[in-house]
Amino acid sequence: MGTKITPLGINTTVANQAQKAMGDRPTTTTNDPRYRPNETQLTLQWYGNADVRVVEAPVPAITEPTDVICKVTGTTICGSDLHLYHKEIMQLQRGDILGHEWIGIVDEVGSDIKNVKKGDRVVASFQIACGTCKYCKKGLSSMCDTTNSSSVQEKLYGKPFAGLFGYTHFAGGFAGGQAEYVRCPYGDVNLLKVPDSVPDEKALYLSDIVPTSYHSVVCAEVSEGKSVAIWGAGPIGLLAAKWSKLAGARRVIVIDNVEDRLVLAKDKIGCEVINFDGYSDVVEAIYKLEPDGVDCGIDAAAFRYTKGFLHTVQRAIGMETDSSEIVNEALRAVRKFGTISLVADYAATTNQFLIGALMEKGITLRGAGQAPVHKYWKDLMKKVEAEEFDPTIILSHRFKFDEFRELYEAFDKKELGIMKTFVETRFSRPRAAGTPALSCFKTGDVKPSTAVETAPAV
Repeated sequence: MGTKITPLGINTTVANQAQKAMGDRPTTTTNDPRYRPNETQLTLQWYGNADVRVVEAPVPAITEPTDVICKVTGTTICGSDLHLYHKEIMQLQRGDILGHEWIGIVDEVGSDIKNVKKGDRVVASFQIACGTCKYCKKGLSSMCDTTNSSSVQEKLYGKPFAGLFGYTHFAGGFAGGQAEYVRCPYGDVNLLKVPDSVPDEKALYLSDIVPTSYHSVVCAEVSEGKSVAIWGAGPIGLLAAKWSKLAGARRVIVIDNVEDRLVLAKDKIGCEVINFDGYSDVVEAIYKLEPDGVDCGIDAAAFRYTKGFLHTVQRAIGMETDSSEIVNEALRAVRKFGTISLVADYAATTNQFLIGALMEKGITLRGAGQAPVHKYWKDLMKKVEAEEFDPTIILSHRFKFDEFRELYEAFDKKELGIMKTFVETRFSRPRAAGTPALSCFKTGDVKPSTAVETAPAV
């Protein structure tokens, strides 16, 4: 009789015990690399709820012929990293190296590597794809069949998604990019060369948020003349708003309660904004702008944000893992036969889901999944290189690696205008023109994001 996994009440401890009992899924690459002797690096590691630490650790070595070892020249924090910070994703283990967005320089290659060589500038996809399974062959790299060892995820979801860098053993247990060195399995597949004309501050975000935000717009079926509502004005939501504008949307409405983010959406992207703190009913506010409802909805906020007492309590006592509040707002706000894209992370179960509106209004509710970066990133890199799309519109600050712990705390609290950061390592290049100056928590020199100092050309 197999081990029974049920969503209700499952947590990291239970999930880790279940994984141990069931054993790992077979994979085509390992998450347990060898290490270089007598070489160390700085890493950002998880030790518990709201407890991350900069820790010295060994440097990974080539372990399999398809591996590439990279020196990290830039990394960052993603909003989804806060789910790990608060122990909201299963199968975390003390000492896990976090971070799924990184850019670097190839330092060493395995014997089977053909596409990259030592010294190449490369950006990594946040997912680890084998390149040869049926999903990878279609460009659906986030659904690779062969790189995620989590038997817990397989039991819970039926089939798992691909292994991810730095995103718990639920996503394969691979060390992440909030480090000075990263081992990249299947380096020929999961690394994209960066053109000389594209600085690290732009190329870094091809790792995740540029293709993810683009994917959310594709899944929402945004096109010329349509109206769009986006819940969440974080980096994904704001870049999705920009992609919606470029797709020809006639109206883009952004919903959030962080004022500086709403100002950016309004002034720099040309959106209409709703601060939900000022409305008892966001849906009513949307209908005042769009009497038939919006054509497209994008949920870029996710499960950890609750508004009402009921879902706050249910999450706190484990009656649900995810709140349905934002999804329900979208179901009410989208027009009949409209489309909703869920790009925000949802983990397991939710209560009070408005299934009647989904059915009776004929709405297409689409889980965007982890975005298949490989499907889009070559074309999107060309758009960035041609300056058709500038991801640094949401880049607010730059920090040194040794302040990662303080950065997580401030980012979690949405303090000091911190929205998207560039975290430099000892291997980083000089900052690019027009990007934020270096900030420092230790000296108190953390300026609001509106006070961006222009860097000299390099």
